[in-house]
Amino acid sequence: MKNRLLWLAIVLMTVVGAAGCNSNNNMEEPSDPTDDDNERVDITLTRGEQTLVTRNNDFAFNLIRAAAKDKSMVLSPLSVTYALGMLNNGAEGLTQQQINTVLGFSSASETNDFCRKMLTEAPKLDNTTKVMIANTVYVNKDYTLNPKFVKLANDYYDATPESRNFKDGRTLDVINKWASDHTEKMVEKVLDTNSFDTDAVSYLLNAIYFKGVWANKFLKSETKDEEFEGVENKLPMMHQERELAYSENEDCQVVRLPYGNHAYTMTILLPRKGKTVEKVLEGLTCESWRQKYQYLGSALVDLKLPRFETKTDVGLNDIMKSLGMPLAFTDDAEFPYFCDVPTKIDMMKQVARIKLDEEGTEAAAVTVIGMVKATSVAPTEPRRVNFHATRPFLYVISEQSTGAIFFIGQYLGN
Repeated sequence: MKNRLLWLAIVLMTVVGAAGCNSNNNMEEPSDPTDDDNERVDITLTRGEQTLVTRNNDFAFNLIRAAAKDKSMVLSPLSVTYALGMLNNGAEGLTQQQINTVLGFSSASETNDFCRKMLTEAPKLDNTTKVMIANTVYVNKDYTLNPKFVKLANDYYDATPESRNFKDGRTLDVINKWASDHTEKMVEKVLDTNSFDTDAVSYLLNAIYFKGVWANKFLKSETKDEEFEGVENKLPMMHQERELAYSENEDCQVVRLPYGNHAYTMTILLPRKGKTVEKVLEGLTCESWRQKYQYLGSALVDLKLPRFETKTDVGLNDIMKSLGMPLAFTDDAEFPYFCDVPTKIDMMKQVARIKLDEEGTEAAAVTVIGMVKATSVAPTEPRRVNFHATRPFLYVISEQSTGAIFFIGQYLGN
């Protein structure tokens, strides 16, 4: 199977959508979404579960640091967590330990419990914000999945494995249609003829879809073409002035834009002049996120934000190896509870997309993990990723009551 390592991994898809509102002086405000019955609902976590979320957010920051290049990108760390969490039920030994450590969990059962809670509770928090999480597994008809793995996939991930003839000429289309159907067509193709292996043992997929409405929309009439640092052509810049959650530190200014009933938000980190997104990323950890960015003050903010669309297609093999789970990609991988033959991860990839405008945000991410039979082929060394470009800002879409990060990205104007 050909490895196309441009980004992130297992088939995990995610879509996010939202919208925004504007309060400008001396002008009519757009009507905001109102629903008297749309009271915010929070997810209740134990202290231990909150610790798990905090550690998993560290994975989000490590992920974008490892994947960041000289272009705009969007990732879904939660999508990767679901895909790897599901697969980890087939692992044991050091392989399982490495996956747990990378994701920030101490055991596969902790990952299962976290994923189950988010899967069942996240869609209920805001009736103006649409959140869907879906998982599935396709297995080559020549192989049989372990019954224990199948039960855990069903019980915790609502995933019902499907046996297919990978050489029938239709399975590739079936996988891509599943991705499209579960991302509202935001991700219409996650695999192609180069990345789909008819001899593969299995493909695991997760899809997350999020679509929300800004609590305060932007007026389209206030959007003007303006200069954007590092970009030759002017970009459509949305504008509003209102009281918002805000803070600043030596590295950046921070503003938080809520969706719907404020259950979900987008936090924007704008590096100060002379600073770069890379510099801000260097200091992002679960602890600095909690101390500097999770709880903000308020200010009257004159806000300008570009209207943009970003698509990311990246292989995750080298990235996940570099983050601390190299064994899963080698012939020594330990997945005895996954299938009836020894297997290893052959391909991890994520395709993600985000659209942000005056009405809100729509984003999608698909993570794919392709499993093949373990052979005697020597493993390859992980690729090193460098940060070279200056980036104008970072953004994080998260759930407020838990702090769980659904999407994280950077926008460079391209």
